[in-house]
Amino acid sequence: MAILIDDPRWPAHDRLWAHLVSDTSLDELRAFADAQGLPRRAFDRDHYDVPEEAHARLVAAGAEHVDGHELVRRLIESGLRVTARERRDAPR
Repeated sequence: MAILIDDPRWPAHDRLWAHLVSDTSLDELRAFADAQGLPRRAFDRDHYDVPEEAHARLVAAGAEHVDGHELVRRLIESGLRVTARERRDAPR
């Protein structure tokens, strides 16, 4: 069981963003995010988008820093990954 975070390298809204995921369950991910004060609106189906300035704090709180490839690999292996097709086909 692990909470994983990648590098903040995704630009949006004048800042860089990282992804926070669980390799076990969405319940584990939500519990960690809630404990760290992340807003629910940051959740995007299988991950939280977190700003660069929160990265070090989340790692200090126990998130395991991994590169983006490792994060995606472990998310897929967990069965929690929501694919681009699933995102596209989901009702809005």
